[in-house]
Amino acid sequence: MITMRALIERAERHFPANPAIVPAADGHGGPLTWAEFAVRVRRAAGALRSLGVGAGDRFAIICRNDPRQAELIHAGYWMGAVAVPINHRLAPREIAEILDGAAPRVLAVEDHFAGLVSDSSLAARPEPRIRIGGGTGGAEPDYESLRDASPEDAGRTSVEGDDALLLYTGGTTGRGKGVRLTHRNVAANGLQLVGPYRASEDDVMLHVAPMFHSADLLGSPFSHTGAAHAYLPDFTPDAFLAAVGKSRATFSMLTPTVIIRIIREGRMDAFDVSSLRRLTYGSAPMDAAWIRRTTEAFPGVELVHSYGLTETSPILTTLGWEQHVAGLAGGDRLRSVGLPLVGVELRVVDDDGDDVPAGEAGEVAVRAPNVSAGYLDRPEETAAVFRDGWFFTGDVGRLDDEGYLYLFDRKKDVIITGGENVWSTQVEAALYAHPGVVEVAVIGVPDETWGEALLAVVVPAPGSGLGGGEGAELLMTHCRERIGGYKIPRRYRFVDALPKSAMGKILKAELRRRYRGG
Repeated sequence: MITMRALIERAERHFPANPAIVPAADGHGGPLTWAEFAVRVRRAAGALRSLGVGAGDRFAIICRNDPRQAELIHAGYWMGAVAVPINHRLAPREIAEILDGAAPRVLAVEDHFAGLVSDSSLAARPEPRIRIGGGTGGAEPDYESLRDASPEDAGRTSVEGDDALLLYTGGTTGRGKGVRLTHRNVAANGLQLVGPYRASEDDVMLHVAPMFHSADLLGSPFSHTGAAHAYLPDFTPDAFLAAVGKSRATFSMLTPTVIIRIIREGRMDAFDVSSLRRLTYGSAPMDAAWIRRTTEAFPGVELVHSYGLTETSPILTTLGWEQHVAGLAGGDRLRSVGLPLVGVELRVVDDDGDDVPAGEAGEVAVRAPNVSAGYLDRPEETAAVFRDGWFFTGDVGRLDDEGYLYLFDRKKDVIITGGENVWSTQVEAALYAHPGVVEVAVIGVPDETWGEALLAVVVPAPGSGLGGGEGAELLMTHCRERIGGYKIPRRYRFVDALPKSAMGKILKAELRRRYRGG
């Protein structure tokens, strides 16, 4: 039976003395062995049960990356309840909408966010509450005191199709959707990634991606193999570097924008990062020049590009280190997101759902054990993308003759100008090749002549000379050597920063709201 409870049982049985939790920052959890962590998970399950949480019930968590949040999530796995980690960067009213939809029996809140949940829109949702890290003496029970006073819970043997986790996606672009991930989904993707990530019991996985994001599930392959976990509560470039040194982390997941920040802003010579062996990056490809800079900044570190979505628990394809090495020697392999994982069937289809020939663009559709059961209480939206056993991702890509997947854009981000389809990612790649461009996003804006025109929103490097009309002319001249004329943006906005999600992904929907009016 592939369940997350079985994962905990296996780690406790086969790796009882192995580290499960190691600290990434002073006073921030651990060390705990797998035997000790499993006891805490069972006591946490007992604490939840004492508050009325049972099998099939949901409970919500608002917390930074923390071993105590990991205990609670695994307690849900153990007892058959469903954890709902919530994005603490959302506005109180957005959080209230999630709580209304998920209807959790209990809300666990890190004391760090006491001010957030005291907002009037959240004051009465839901009861009871648990405080994480608040100490004794408050109105709500303290999680650690409640956990330590609770008996170890016998739990429940879930089946593979039972919900294990509810993750909300899309809250920054509209009403969020609750993605139902089953035990089979999460456990299967962990098993699929053991090989590509070369996970072993000697690893230490440093959790940098926020735990309310599906990227945190990349810890699963390391739990399968009895490896250790460390949790970074607040990211800064130096905090990451210090956490690697303190935890002796061997693996982590970062986005390209975060890697670039670490290299540009971090004090690389002030910390010992020699333990780091592998990094996986995702949410966007990384330019070859930055791949080279990453390997120079972290000597001996191997890179893996991972592509996936929340609905796929989350990874579908990987591009391994060997392919990176080949790509650095020439060709376009670095633009690929790699090959499908074992057990992932992947197609590229037209609007009628029929396969397109290799090399042609279409929507990526997948069928796999890690594909979600659908959205919570959203039957129409579920039916729109989960059809005939396939999940239609909304991503546009192509397959080459060897089966490597290349992504062009989200379907909603394709720009149609003068009847021509323009992939914004291709235009952005051309602009990123300019040394004065730190970050860029290309969107379509209304145009009376062409239907849509391309607008580039650029964060320029200090002293680059980019800005205003002169900067626009420099970038248009730069692009003429790289892409066709109809793909070159004629409109530019130079800004100090781009709006981003918690994972550092640029929010094009927000840019469209800002600039489509003129």
